[in-house]
Amino acid sequence: MKNEESNNRNFTNENANTRESEQNARKEGIAKGAVTTAIICLILLVAAGVIGYSLYNREHKKQLSLMEGQKQAFDQELTVRDSVINEWVVTFDQIEKDLKMITQKENMITLQASDAEFSKEKKQQILEDVKYVNTLLEQNKKKIATLSAQLKKSGIEIKGLQDKIAELDASMKQRDTEISALKMALVDKDFEVGQLNTRLTDLQMTVVQQDEKISNQTGELNKAFLIYGTYKDLKERGLVSKEGGFLGLGRKEALQEDFSDSTFTQIDVTETRTIPVNSKDVRLITEHPTTSYELVRETDDKIAYIEIKDPDQFWKISRYAVVEINK
Repeated sequence: MKNEESNNRNFTNENANTRESEQNARKEGIAKGAVTTAIICLILLVAAGVIGYSLYNREHKKQLSLMEGQKQAFDQELTVRDSVINEWVVTFDQIEKDLKMITQKENMITLQASDAEFSKEKKQQILEDVKYVNTLLEQNKKKIATLSAQLKKSGIEIKGLQDKIAELDASMKQRDTEISALKMALVDKDFEVGQLNTRLTDLQMTVVQQDEKISNQTGELNKAFLIYGTYKDLKERGLVSKEGGFLGLGRKEALQEDFSDSTFTQIDVTETRTIPVNSKDVRLITEHPTTSYELVRETDDKIAYIEIKDPDQFWKISRYAVVEINK
């Protein structure tokens, strides 16, 4: 009996151990399954992240490329616009110069036409001037029309440009009206309408423009500025001062640096050969070689004028001549 109880007890213990082993195995299996699942999920998450990042990065690069293309196109558009505007500004300046030239020619023709009689040479000169004005008017009308068309085509809406074109167009129409009236006045003086309405050929126009350019350049090269007076006069005009020295030579009259050309009389160095003095003493504030001029006396105690004997040397150092006269 005791043996049976002992056997039953052993069997029960064995069953309990078996169940415990199975439970432990089950728990271990569940734990391993959970770890495996977690690893798989992690791998899937990482893979999804990599794929997502790759897609995002690809889209980001695509957007950056698109933005860069838009930026380059915008920059190119700005460059083209700025270039066009610069061309317009240059054309504006040229039209304004031509308008001034037309006005000058108009005044010259009017002055020449005021004579009661014309010599053959003067009549021919008037005809050439009218032809020149006709050509400038025609050329600049085309320029203004082209500018207006370009502005509309470009789609650029800048009120300042539109106003400028309108202003030039109005000025051109005014010049055209005045020239037409002048032509009618010339017809009354036996000029033929056909002669007055002709224009210079391209070759003639080129020659005229070159002559005018050379004339303007020569005028600039021959330009100089002269002023003379007592020290008080020169000081009041803000030209001289006794404060400090001139070129470091102590206290003497020194030419100020911030003067305006309008303070002086503009002269042509090829035409002005004397500077009136009519005083007992005179001094040049500006530098000029002493061998280039001479003081011409009227009497022993009176200087009549300064004679410029060598203009090239006299104006070599400075194109300004400031002369102090002592009464």
